[in-house]
Amino acid sequence: MKPPTNPLATIGYELDTLDGMIGRLKAAGVETVVDVRAVASSRRPGFSKTMLGNSLKAEGIAYVHLRPLGTPKAGREAARAGRIDEMRAIFHAHLAEPAAQVALGEATALASGKPIALLCYEHEARCCHRAIVADEIRARIKCEVVDL
Repeated sequence: MKPPTNPLATIGYELDTLDGMIGRLKAAGVETVVDVRAVASSRRPGFSKTMLGNSLKAEGIAYVHLRPLGTPKAGREAARAGRIDEMRAIFHAHLAEPAAQVALGEATALASGKPIALLCYEHEARCCHRAIVADEIRARIKCEVVDL
């Protein structure tokens, strides 16, 4: 695959509002948000799958939920407890599963064609599995990764 002309972005909404996050996406030129949450619901207003997708669409940004790229429950529990190395190990094992590999291929194809952002909850990408997904895509298409 040809490397994208734009970097692959990642974004977390933990410390942001919906409008603030959309503003960051638009400023970065993101055309598609790829939601990599296993559970695309949120206690934060506006960040559940349907409302988020509709809000993004209203701003001209496409939305794709790739559930197989979400962290399994044990990984989410480890992350919440601050056991990031454990979460990473759990997610790496999960990523080897066929459904996750198919979804990773879909995300890679999207990143090859247009500016996308991988979305999850955590503010710090290094504490989130989306950094692992971004690293896998970067290895496949040799793109730059930018955390918004």
